[in-house]
Amino acid sequence: MFMIRAIVRPEKTNFILAELNNAGFPAITKMDVVGRGKQRGVKVGEVVYDEIPKELLMLVVQDEKDKDDVINIIAKYAKTGEKGAFGDGKIFVSSVEEAYTISSGTKGL
Repeated sequence: MFMIRAIVRPEKTNFILAELNNAGFPAITKMDVVGRGKQRGVKVGEVVYDEIPKELLMLVVQDEKDKDDVINIIAKYAKTGEKGAFGDGKIFVSSVEEAYTISSGTKGL
């Protein structure tokens, strides 16, 4: 199993969620977050904005194929398409050893 965490622009979230749902990945956790990337925020005149609003999407998938499908969907729909644009986000992938459903105690997804 794999945990996929994606930090994306808030205005892209609904497109990403719709496409993930259409592809058979309806289970997701979404959180409002703030932060900055390598560019260290956005500077407008003398003011630096380093707490940029983003959305954190998290989901766990069963296998390598699902992982690749989810990454491709997120990357496609999170990208602004602006040449040299920063701030489109990041995708992080990590292994998940076990998962349990709390209500039933069932092991697995």
